[in-house]
Amino acid sequence: MIRKHIFFYGRVQGVGFRYYSVNKARQLGLTGWVRNLGDGSVEMEVQGPEEKIDELILFLEGRTYIWIENMDARSVPLQEERTFTEKT
Repeated sequence: MIRKHIFFYGRVQGVGFRYYSVNKARQLGLTGWVRNLGDGSVEMEVQGPEEKIDELILFLEGRTYIWIENMDARSVPLQEERTFTEKT
């Protein structure tokens, strides 16, 4: 079990990124959150098995209108959570 804090850059706002993130993360049993930032990037903290987190990222990269140009990810401490949500 790991937790990653990730910033996504590219065409990641206005393309369903948060919607797809929440639905797929819940389907995969991951916890955490996702939100848009004012600079056009998306911030996410996601927790679960590493292979499931990788599956979520590959899923997002495969969406038609999403284009992830770059990601900045680092490991952070685990947290007690029950679900994956969208922050505003």
